[in-house]
Amino acid sequence: MENLLFASLEKIFIENRIYHDIEECGSWEEVLSTIDKSLEPYKPQFYREIVVEDILRLTEIKIKRISKFNSFKADEIMQNLTDEKARVEHYLANLIEYAIEYFRNIKKKYGKNRERRTEIRSFDNIEAVMVAAANQKLYVNKVEGFAGTSLKKDEFVCDCSDIDDIIVFREDGSFIVTRVAEKVFVGEQVIHIDVFRKNDERTIYNMVYQDGKSGGAYIKRFAVVGVTRDKEYTLTKGTKGSKVLYFSVNPNGEAEIIKVALKPRPKLKKPVFDFNFGDLAIKGRNSQGNILTKYPVKKISLSEAGVSTLGARDIWFDDSIKRLNTEGRGRLLGAFSGDDKILTIMQSGHYKLTGFDISTHFDEDLLIIEKFNDKKPVTAIYYHAEKAFYYLKRFQIDVNDKKTDFIGEDADSKLIQVSTDWLPRFQINFDEKINNRAIDDEEVIAADFIDVKSHKAKGKRLTTYAVKKIKMLEPLPYEEEQTIEESPVKTDIKEVVEKPVDIPHREHKPPIDDDSVQMTIEF
Repeated sequence: MENLLFASLEKIFIENRIYHDIEECGSWEEVLSTIDKSLEPYKPQFYREIVVEDILRLTEIKIKRISKFNSFKADEIMQNLTDEKARVEHYLANLIEYAIEYFRNIKKKYGKNRERRTEIRSFDNIEAVMVAAANQKLYVNKVEGFAGTSLKKDEFVCDCSDIDDIIVFREDGSFIVTRVAEKVFVGEQVIHIDVFRKNDERTIYNMVYQDGKSGGAYIKRFAVVGVTRDKEYTLTKGTKGSKVLYFSVNPNGEAEIIKVALKPRPKLKKPVFDFNFGDLAIKGRNSQGNILTKYPVKKISLSEAGVSTLGARDIWFDDSIKRLNTEGRGRLLGAFSGDDKILTIMQSGHYKLTGFDISTHFDEDLLIIEKFNDKKPVTAIYYHAEKAFYYLKRFQIDVNDKKTDFIGEDADSKLIQVSTDWLPRFQINFDEKINNRAIDDEEVIAADFIDVKSHKAKGKRLTTYAVKKIKMLEPLPYEEEQTIEESPVKTDIKEVVEKPVDIPHREHKPPIDDDSVQMTIEF
C-alpha cells in the first residue's frame, strides 16, 4: 500500500507539473508548503494522510526521471501494485490456502534440475575427537618436559588434531592428560607420550617400578580409561624416590616376557630370571601391583614379544553411517586381534587395507568391506578405456597401508564388477548380432578363465563383442583348505604284504604259452 501511495503521488507530481510551482519559492519551507497545497485536491484518494516525509521524497525525484516519465507505464505499475494488494488481502483472509500455494511455489522454483545430491543416512552420536582430521604433528622434548605442535626441532611423536588430548607418563611413576597445544609443559623425564583415547579398554600398560630409593620392585598391568584433564596421577605406592624400571604400551593387551637382572650380592641364588606379564591380571591404575623382587634390580630388558591376552574383538560395520562399532550395529566383519586387517574396495578401482580402530574413516564409494584374508584372490571386471574392451583379472592383495589402484590410471577406465569370492561367476549379455541372430549369453567362471596374477597386470580380454550387461552370478561352492599337521604313522611292511588284496574279476585273455599268463590287476 505504501508503494501504491508513492507511485500515485509521483504520477500526480509529474503529470500536473507541480514541480513548476516551486520555481519561484524563496525558502525550503515555502517549497514544501507549495507542494502540499498542490496535492490538496488528491488527498482524499489516499489511504492515509500525506506527511512531510512523502513530500520530501517528491523533491528528490531526478530531472532525468521527470523527462522520461511514461504515464502508461506508471499506470501499469500501479495496476500491478493494486492486483498484488488484492492478492495479499485474499491470502490474509485464507491463510491455509496461502500456505499450500507457498509450498507449491517452492517446489516449482526449486524442484526441476535441483534434485537431491546428498545421501540420506541415519545419524550416530560421534565425539568430535573421533572424527577430527589429524592435521597437526605432535613433538616432545622428553628431557626438558615440553610437548606441542610447534617443537619441530624435537622428537616427533605422532599425527594428531588440534582438539585431541595427550597422555604423558614420567619416570617418577606419574602421568597426566592434557590438551594438545603449540607448547605445553608436561613434566620432566618423559618416558611415553601419545594421543589419549577416552574409554579405551584395549590399550594395556605393563610397568615395573621401584618403590622408593631402596625398596623392592613391583610389577603391574593396567588400563587408563577415564581421567580428569590436567590432574596429576600416581601409578606407584607414592613413596618418595620411586622410579619406573620398565614400561611398555600394548594396543591390544599384549603380554611380553621380560628378563630381570639383579644387582650382584652374596648368597643370591638366581641373579637373572624371566617373568611373563601374561601371568599377571589386569587391574586398575591405582593398584600398587605385585612384588617382582625384594632385591635391587640392575636391568630389565625384553626377552620375548607377547601376544594379546584380551582375546579377539568382534567388529561390526554400520553401512548407514559408514563406521565401525563394537555394539553389534550393522554387519559383523569378524573377530579381530593383533595385526588383523580390514580390506576395502572402492568403485574408483582402488583397494586399501586398514586397521580395525573404531575411528577409521572410509571412502564414500565403498563397495566391499571385509576381514582381510591374504589367501583369497580378488576378481575384477573393468572397462579398459585405452583398449576399449572389457578385461577380467584376478590378483592377490599386496599388504601395505597405501590406497592402491588396480584398474589403471586412465580416468575413463571404470570398474564394472568386483568379487572376493573364491570361485566367482559372471554372465555376459551381448549387444550385438551375428547373421541377424542375437549372440547367446555367456557364463564365465573366473578361475577357469585366468590365473591369479599381480594387481598391476592388465588381465585377459573378456570378449571382442559389444557388451550390453555383465551380471554377477552365485559363486561356485568352495571349501578353504585347512592345514592339518599329521604325525608320521609307522607301517609294518610284513603285515601289508601278507594282507589279501581284493582284485576285481576281469575277463582274461587265453595264455600266450604254457609258461606265461597275461593279467590286468586294478587296485
